[in-house]
Formats: sequence, structure tokens, C-alpha cells
Amino acid sequence: MLLPGPEAQQLATYIGWLMNRTPGGLIAGGLFVLPGAVAIMALSWIYALYGHVGLVAGLFFGLKAAVLAIVVQAVLRVGRRALRNRLLQGFAAAGFVALFFFAAPFPYVIAIAGDVGFVGARAGLPAFAGASAHPVSESLLGEATPDHARPSLRNFARAVAIWGSLWLAPVVALYATLGSGHVFTRIATFFSQMALVTFGGAYAVLAYVAQQAVEGRHWLSAGEMLDGLGMAETTPGPLIMVLQFVGFLAGFHAATGMPPLLAGTIGGLIATWVTFAPCFLWIFAGAPFIEAMRDNRSLTGALSAITAVVVGVILNLAVWFAIHTLFREAAPVRAFGLNFDAPVLASADPFAIAIALGAALALFRFNAGVPITLAIAAAAGAALHALGFVST
Repeated sequence: MLLPGPEAQQLATYIGWLMNRTPGGLIAGGLFVLPGAVAIMALSWIYALYGHVGLVAGLFFGLKAAVLAIVVQAVLRVGRRALRNRLLQGFAAAGFVALFFFAAPFPYVIAIAGDVGFVGARAGLPAFAGASAHPVSESLLGEATPDHARPSLRNFARAVAIWGSLWLAPVVALYATLGSGHVFTRIATFFSQMALVTFGGAYAVLAYVAQQAVEGRHWLSAGEMLDGLGMAETTPGPLIMVLQFVGFLAGFHAATGMPPLLAGTIGGLIATWVTFAPCFLWIFAGAPFIEAMRDNRSLTGALSAITAVVVGVILNLAVWFAIHTLFREAAPVRAFGLNFDAPVLASADPFAIAIALGAALALFRFNAGVPITLAIAAAAGAALHALGFVST
């Protein structure tokens, strides 16, 4: 959580590295994302060819509504763990207001929260005191910390040189050959920047990506972003693999001089590489130092504050999804510093609302689990499409 980027993949890499050095980290981290990458790429092709046609459109209609319930579940799950007191609850509320109503930049919100938590913990404020976690290294390897998990400037410099080059060499090559304005270069730079500034897990990252890719860069529509999230929820591997779908559609929609499917494939692979390659850099270079600072009270305070704000970030994502899923129209509000889209109540979609409520009932009342909930919602969407109640 103290490192930027996809935390689940980094945790897998970290455990492999801790147990079997760099080869273990490469195998664990690589195989953690490979099945999802293959599945998302195959589904991206199907979506590009048939996503707005017939039965497939109905399936995605149901998935989008169910995803809203899943995101709400994530808000509650993270909130129960992170919001231990009124001050941290206030952090979550402030993060939501800043992001949703004022479109505050995600990196700034996280940075401010971390700084306040750091200072508060150094000042001894009990609200920022985190729970003492049992070290992963002890639970895996016993009391002794292995030599490769001890900080070393030599190992740090070597990891930065190797993995920094592997990460950034494709970005530099795209700049040199295609220029800064080409869609492939823009994909590489955007997701490289995201790898530096995103904390808090997949849902927090997606809030930032949705804002930037949909509203800022217009690579895909809000509906397509929702389709991608529903797609990613149905595949193996980390949810963050949806970023490959974003890169695919960015390349697909902006294809010039090559077949759209080829451009989409290249865009998706670029997004995947610059999202996950930095994870190996952070772990191989930074994990020993994180191990050494694990019991640092100030860093624990920063992490507590960041985690609290992430609850507000995920809530922002849930509200954004709700507006674009349950309503057919949204009206922009741009006055007095406000910058958000408000739902047009008259455009409410009763079928989307019904599926979302059904998915929430399945998850919260019957503990049906995500796969079963998604399957039922997709079947409901397909049935509604077959009966002519929903179009696309």
C-alpha cells in the first residue's frame, strides 16, 4: 500500500521475491497477470466486433448494472477496515467531496492525505495509529529476514537501472518514432504517469482512469468504461486488467494507417506493459526499504490517512458509475467552483435500476458471490434485450 501501482500484483511479486529472490518475483508477478491479460485481450476483440450487436449488447447491459453493486460492496468492505474513527471518516468524506464535486486531481488528494497523516502520527495523535501487522516475512520465512530482503544501495541501483530501462525504453522509442501526439505515445505516457501517482488498489486507480480517459482524453465513452469493468470482473487475474481494455479502445478508436483491431491490440499491450513493468521496479528496488520501515509510526500514519481517503475515492467511482448506469442523461454543473455531472432524474432507466437492486440483494442478502451475481445479471440483460425492452 505504500508503493504506487496495482497493489494485488505487487503483493504477488513481493511474496515470490521474498521466498525465491528475483526469479520468484518474476514468476509470481508475471503469472498473476498473464491469464487475465490473455482473457481481456480476447474479450476486447469480441467487444470491438460484436459488443453493440444483439445478445452481446444485452449481456453487457446486465453486467454494467451489476458492477455498480460490486463497487458499492467494495466501498463498504474497505470502509469497515479503514475508517476506525471519526477523523478518518472525515478524511473519506473530504476525499469524496473534493473528487466528485470539484474534480480535484487524484494525486493531490492522496498526497495531502499522506502528508497530514504523516505529520499527525509524528505528533502522536492516536487517530493515525495503525494496527500492528504481523510481518509477511516472518509468516513466510520465520523470524530471520533473508539477506536479499535487507536494504542494499548496490541492489537498489541495479534494480532501478534494469527495470527502469525496461519500463521506459518503449516509451522513449514511441516518442522518438511517432511523436508526442500519437495515440500509442499518449497511452504509454498516461499509464506510465499513472504508475507513479496511484495508491489504494484497483478501485481507486479506476476512479482516476475513468476521469482522465473518458472525460479528459475521450478515448472511450462512459458506457464503454463500464462495459470494460464488467468484463474485467468476469475474468481471472486482478481487476486492474481493465486498463488493457482502455488502451485497446484508445488505439482502436484512433487507428490511422493500420487496421483498427491491430491498433487496438498494440494499444492494449502498451497499456499493460507500462502498468505492470513498474511493479517489478518498485518491488525489486523498494521492498527491502519498506521492510526496514515497516514499524515506522509516521509511515503508518500516512498509510492510515491514504487508506481512509481511498474510501472516498471508491465512493466517487460508485457515484460516477451510478449516474452513467442508472440514468440515460447527465447534466453538467459548472458554477461556483463546482465541476460534476448531475443525473437527469427523468432519464432514469428502470431496467438498469432493477438489475442493480437485484445484484445488491444477491450480494448483501444472499451472499451469492461475484461470479454468480454477474452471471444472473448478464442473463437478465440478455433476456430484456431479447424481449425488446433494452436496445444497446
